[in-house]
Amino acid sequence: MNLRIILVEPKEAGNVGAAARVMKNFGFDELWIAGRHPELLPVSSWWASGADDLLERVRFVPTLADALAGTHVTVATTSMRGRTTPVTFNPRTLADKHASLGPDQTLALVFGREDSGLTREELMLCQYTVTIPTNDVFPTMNLAQSICVFCYELSSVAPASTAARDLPDAATIERIHQRARDLLREVGFLHENNPDRIYDDLRAITARAELDAREATIVLGIIRQIEWKIRSGPPHESGSGTPR
Repeated sequence: MNLRIILVEPKEAGNVGAAARVMKNFGFDELWIAGRHPELLPVSSWWASGADDLLERVRFVPTLADALAGTHVTVATTSMRGRTTPVTFNPRTLADKHASLGPDQTLALVFGREDSGLTREELMLCQYTVTIPTNDVFPTMNLAQSICVFCYELSSVAPASTAARDLPDAATIERIHQRARDLLREVGFLHENNPDRIYDDLRAITARAELDAREATIVLGIIRQIEWKIRSGPPHESGSGTPR
């Protein structure tokens, strides 16, 4: 089932074990951990309670960017408390998005630290955001509880019968953002003292466009052509005065 659960710097080994258990309950088995993490054994094995095989296959990588490699739809979970980033999905609508993917396309669902969540930079690495609409008076959920809600919803929606669109991977989308951001700074559209204030909005616009692989290639080609034109300088003139 084409879902990759990514935990960013989990602090409690028990939470990792409990996460593995609920993933196995609903048929998901791809768990990645990005950045620092606790020593998992034996505590995580106690909490996994039969999902030790999933724990044995956990992938450990240094950064969230490494964990997103090879995925096609990237979604950051957030409580949105104190944040201005718009929320794209709730668990049920995310399940519909997941069901629209082809068998060779992977959705990455990213969970932040138990005490502080994801940083702004980590949120920006993901195309979309999702939140669980909990009670405002007591909104915080345990990490494994949150994963359980998403795994239940995503497992309950059957894959779409129509052919899936050919999607770019996460690295291609991030390459578009890096080059576009650098280009907009070069031409003076983004202010040097706070370039992210506007570019975060442009990231959101790009995500809403839901580029397919061909469209992403076209956008990259446009950026390359503009870069070349700017850096090649003004056209030279021939001796006759006729522009070349």
